[in-house]
Amino acid sequence: MNNVLNEMLRKYQTGGVSDKKNAIKEIMQEIVLCGLSRAGFFQKTAFYGGTALRIFYGLDRFSEDLDFSLMKTDDSFELSDYFPTLRKEIAAYGLNVEISEKQKTKESAIRSAFLKGNTKEHMLLFYASDPITSGIAGDEKIKIKFEVDTNPPNGATFEHKYRLLPAPYEVTLYDMSSLFAGKAHAVIFRSWKNRIKGRDLYDYIFYLSRGAALNTEHLKARLVQSDAWKQEDKFTIDDAKKLLCSRFDTINFEQAKEDVRPFIKDTGSLSLWSADFFKQITDNLK
Repeated sequence: MNNVLNEMLRKYQTGGVSDKKNAIKEIMQEIVLCGLSRAGFFQKTAFYGGTALRIFYGLDRFSEDLDFSLMKTDDSFELSDYFPTLRKEIAAYGLNVEISEKQKTKESAIRSAFLKGNTKEHMLLFYASDPITSGIAGDEKIKIKFEVDTNPPNGATFEHKYRLLPAPYEVTLYDMSSLFAGKAHAVIFRSWKNRIKGRDLYDYIFYLSRGAALNTEHLKARLVQSDAWKQEDKFTIDDAKKLLCSRFDTINFEQAKEDVRPFIKDTGSLSLWSADFFKQITDNLK
């Protein structure tokens, strides 16, 4: 195995096949970030979402996707422009993957792409001394999805951070307060339908536990874009608290717990989850 991959794998204490798959995906996510950085991607875009929170702020749960946003609207932006450099970077680590942009079936500001590689092949590459391939279909794919919001809401603030592995690279990402605003918007407004995302609630607790401030300007812009708030109306931290607490009264917390369980190691704290719990901790919002 490539020495860099071996070094990145050292931080993982993996057991069964699920743990191993997640470790491979997380390492591949960082290789994708490195490749995008080298392609100049972060001159126009910023990283946000759960994976950004895990990699740069220590969120203790697995996050599936890579989420990005243009820092300002740019009609010339083409996601596929970055694929050649990204392919070259990934291939340098011995990884055999396909990268393709999702063709939109309806008008949307979100551009999506998928990176896919054969699961068995990657299991043998990463875990040559202890591969677990039984129960894995021959055509099973490891998939990494990355999306770019090309119609970014106003008010976000950004920072630059660096990583040393797989090679030194720089990322532009939303700062903590703007990341928190995006998560608060997801809790308030995400259309969960029949699949309640307990991951949103888990991340919400993480932000509060770290004493993160809430970028209310950016949250308001997201709510206005979602037709959930009027541009001319003032928006305060108390308004945010009211919207959040109203949302907590509608959530099926048993479904939320089931959603997040596969993504976390320590499930003990989930027993506390209730509308009362979330409304009380929301008093700490600042």
